[in-house]
Amino acid sequence: MTKKRRKKRALLPFRLNILFVIVFLLFSALILQLGVVQIINGEEHQAVLEQTTNDIAEISVPRGMIYDSGGNVIVGNEPVYSITYTPPKNGDPVDKRLDIATKLADIIKMEDKSTEKITEREYKEYWFLLNSEEANKRITASEKESLDDTEVYDTTLKRITEDDYKELENDEKAKQIIAIKRELDSATELVPHVIKNKDVSEREYATIAENMGDMSGINVTTDWTRNYPYDGSLQGILGGIKTGIPEGEEDYYKSRNYQLNDRIGTSGLEKEYESLLKGDKKRVRYVTDNNNNIVSQEVISEGQRGQDLQLSINMDFQKELDNIVRDELKNAINRHPGANRYLEDAMAVMLNPNTGEIYAASGQHYNRENNEYESADMNTVFSANAVGSTVKGATLLAGYQEGAVTMGAQFLDTPMIIKDTPEKSSYKNMGWINDLQALQMSSNVYMFNVALHIGGEYNQKNGESVSFDQDAFRILRNYYNQVGLGVETGVDLPSESVGYVGTTGQAGNLLDFSIGQFDTYTTMQLAQYVSTIANGGYRIKPHFVSEIHEPSNEKDKLGPLAETKSPEILNKITATDEQIERVKTGFEMVFQTTNGTASRHLTEKAKSYNIAGKTGTAQTSKNGTDLENWTLIGYADADNPEIAFAIMVPNLGIISGGQQYPITYNIANSALEYYYEHTAPEEEEK
Repeated sequence: MTKKRRKKRALLPFRLNILFVIVFLLFSALILQLGVVQIINGEEHQAVLEQTTNDIAEISVPRGMIYDSGGNVIVGNEPVYSITYTPPKNGDPVDKRLDIATKLADIIKMEDKSTEKITEREYKEYWFLLNSEEANKRITASEKESLDDTEVYDTTLKRITEDDYKELENDEKAKQIIAIKRELDSATELVPHVIKNKDVSEREYATIAENMGDMSGINVTTDWTRNYPYDGSLQGILGGIKTGIPEGEEDYYKSRNYQLNDRIGTSGLEKEYESLLKGDKKRVRYVTDNNNNIVSQEVISEGQRGQDLQLSINMDFQKELDNIVRDELKNAINRHPGANRYLEDAMAVMLNPNTGEIYAASGQHYNRENNEYESADMNTVFSANAVGSTVKGATLLAGYQEGAVTMGAQFLDTPMIIKDTPEKSSYKNMGWINDLQALQMSSNVYMFNVALHIGGEYNQKNGESVSFDQDAFRILRNYYNQVGLGVETGVDLPSESVGYVGTTGQAGNLLDFSIGQFDTYTTMQLAQYVSTIANGGYRIKPHFVSEIHEPSNEKDKLGPLAETKSPEILNKITATDEQIERVKTGFEMVFQTTNGTASRHLTEKAKSYNIAGKTGTAQTSKNGTDLENWTLIGYADADNPEIAFAIMVPNLGIISGGQQYPITYNIANSALEYYYEHTAPEEEEK
């Protein structure tokens, strides 16, 4: 026994020694590894810890401004208080954004329209954040295994019902939080995003400034918003801007370096000249560490606000034209409410026929539902209607060029009867008349003969069928297109209507076509057409912008000239100078002779301007009531045109005795008088 105990005692120190050796080796390996980390790779790991990232953020600058021809601001930038959110690199997690939104909702009040447009999905997402455990129970584990994260989330949202979130719809605080969070969610990392910049109160501004430390990324600053000193006049043509890339145009704008929270022109001149108005963005370099904390920031380019546009529009003339058109529309409706129960619109365009510069463009609309008169200036390029006899100058030019009629040729103006077609006639039987008289007195029958001759029919006899080449429609349209009817005018707006093109091909349709009662046209097309006649045959693009200027350092002052918009000739019509002069003579007779259809409606003042042009009436109907579209085109003076005009009033009622309220003539008389008394260049005043 003693020997066995001695043997066991001898083995114990040996085992302990082995254990000590193992421990020693482990510690040695650990110390060696630490040495490698600290001595050999220390600098490398320290560099990783201290590693930073440089990011360049581009920040929007104020847009360029818009001035009228006299240098008056039409669209400006007004400084305002602004509350912004700048997300860190890689953004804030959703729970943090919710926390920020909740805190902000105790301080600021969003616009009503922000809370009114809350979607069903936004309500569901907010309910999900507040009730995530309950929401997650609505999808099984097996479903989660077969779906990716996005599909799991979408499926969960679908299973949130209206009963779940309906209380939120009446919870003003919740709606404020959702509206604020919407703005936070749309922000781009490192780029200030405007949460609110309209009607920010001093209390809101001060409270945010005091509590910015509790809301990461929130700041108060000054921003800008568009202001319109002329109370919305020309608003449709000037256009609007919107924060955010328009839906469906993401690829277009992102390829041009736009960000999700940029302000972008969405209509009118704001959209057409977006590339000039947007300016060059401010560029800031942010240095962030591995935890996405901003270490430092540096402005590497201050950027430059957008270039300024100067229009050919004279805003005094524009406002006066708005008043004239609106007052005449009111007069027509108020004086003859029964006959004019379908009358709602009146449009007018005034421009320089030699350069295409638009001096004023007005569209006025009567909203019968609200009993209010509204500006609708975009109707001058979008509202297309049958225009009646104003096209007869173009019909004659087509006839001359096709050899269908010669200058001075006579036709007998008497009712024309074609088999299986209603009787076609002028408003009276004029007897034998020539081409000038046909314009002067607005003969339909003369134009019918021109159209039939273009189609190859020279032997039309009353009561019989006619045989004509269907290509006559195409031929006539081609000549109309040359002067601007039925094609884009090229006006400097994002889009315009070209009107309706008739598709049927009966003989009666060809006759209607020749007197402006088949295809439809806009007021701007009529203005281009009459300008083409006035200037001797050159179809020129109408345009609102005349000059582009660099930004100025002086408030509301135009800066250095960057570009002048020169007249752009689209085509020279194929008619000879003699043929064009022949039509111009006929146009003079319309206004300047006793038998002219416009002469009895001119004031003595207007007669002194030596106007030339054409009247137009197109029959139409609504709900069984006979109506007429009235148009009037012209230029002055006839010998040396400096201003052209086109006026359109659709759905004018017929008063007892077959008369109408002379709305187009009243507009022309007043507008021309104002132009010559207040706007025309001094050396050309009448």
